[in-house]
Amino acid sequence: MRTEVHVHGSLYLCEGVTRRQVEAALRPWLEYLDVERMEEAKSLEPDQPGIVYHARDGVLEICWTGAVGRTFEQKLEETVELLGPLTEQAGELELTYYHENGNDETRLIFVGPTPEAVHEAQRRRMVEDVAGLLARHFDEAAVNEVVALVNELFRRQWRQGKEAAPTLESPLPSVPPGRKHLH
Repeated sequence: MRTEVHVHGSLYLCEGVTRRQVEAALRPWLEYLDVERMEEAKSLEPDQPGIVYHARDGVLEICWTGAVGRTFEQKLEETVELLGPLTEQAGELELTYYHENGNDETRLIFVGPTPEAVHEAQRRRMVEDVAGLLARHFDEAAVNEVVALVNELFRRQWRQGKEAAPTLESPLPSVPPGRKHLH
């Protein structure tokens, strides 16, 4: 069974990273798509750039939609493991699955140079998400109280040795069924 997925995000790569290194890191994903080079990884959506490496700025831009099967996530995880050491800082890729039954599912995958950087990016994202949700209903003091607890939970998790790995995270709240949200 094939499902449509949109992958979106920008990764900031270390100075001096070459196009050849980027394509080598993308190899599992490119092989999955049965293409040789990132320019050939065309999106199903004609207005999306696909996978583009802006060497001058050191940015890998991904805005790609495609039909994928069950092994896609595994190939994407392999790609992320190879991309991580090339990144200057941790970043995230957002995956939105558009299932045939009309249900959409959004997931995050974090990419970074070290487990510490990935863990910090996960913490920052969680704080942003929780603070944004709570700010709609509570005052700043209440929001700060919960943010402090989230920060403590991340500190505790790190101390317990549950290092963050660049793997898929829990699903985010879904986009309403039938509505493609590409950005």
